[in-house]
Amino acid sequence: MADYAKDVLVDTDWVEQHLNDDSIRIVEVDENPALYAEAHIPGAIGFDWKTDLQDQVKRDFLGPEEFGELFGSRGISNDHTIVLYGDRNNWFAAYTYWYLRYYGHDNVKLVNGPREKWISEGRATTTEIPGHAAATFTAKPGDDTIRAKRDEVLGALGDSEVLVDVRSPQEFSGELIAMAGYEQEGAQRAGHIPGAKSIPWAQAVKEDGTFKSADELRDLYGGKGVLSGDPIIAYCRIGERSAHTWFVLHELLGIDDVRNYDGSWTEWGNMVAVPVEKGAGS
Repeated sequence: MADYAKDVLVDTDWVEQHLNDDSIRIVEVDENPALYAEAHIPGAIGFDWKTDLQDQVKRDFLGPEEFGELFGSRGISNDHTIVLYGDRNNWFAAYTYWYLRYYGHDNVKLVNGPREKWISEGRATTTEIPGHAAATFTAKPGDDTIRAKRDEVLGALGDSEVLVDVRSPQEFSGELIAMAGYEQEGAQRAGHIPGAKSIPWAQAVKEDGTFKSADELRDLYGGKGVLSGDPIIAYCRIGERSAHTWFVLHELLGIDDVRNYDGSWTEWGNMVAVPVEKGAGS
């Protein structure tokens, strides 16, 4: 995997060889958290993205103190290498990777391929929950150079920032108000942010969920004018698919100024008096 800009991926062989390495904490984060209870990599710690990783009162993620308490309570310290994986081609694993980087934990890896790949290869799974002793995890102040909020997106309209919509073409064009099956996380209006480029997240991976080569990724995004040196803001529906694209652009291709707009379309499509475009666009 040396052709990528950063050493941030591990393959399933590597994970299997490090199952008993106490300097590592394997973490599974699924869209469907029930999958963890059915089977997971031996020793893996399970997080529920909705109940563990989100504030339960306001729509936001945990503050640094709460984030540190959560990870420490599961036996994860600042000294551990955190290895992430999950279902749905690692959507929420990539989101948690971005979240960890936001709070200053750089010693983190993503498995190159989702939980389905591990299982399809016939590797060991378990239903046992690891019983790690509590540890100390201190989160740093949030790094807003990798997170975009709505005012920044509003300011980017017609400016030098490149907006990348990573949803499906149907969501982008306004044919669907939300991804099929996710209507509860939809918006009042369908369409896309004006000027956004449509580059669905799935174009960055192969059929087995592993990432395409660095050259293929550069061709994909460069062909859309995304590697031009301008700041990039990626968005999707609730921020998990755009975190996957942030990982590709920032970590695999080494582009410095990439931010994830985790408010994404559920925020933009519900705000009053913001511009919306429909149609296939760019």
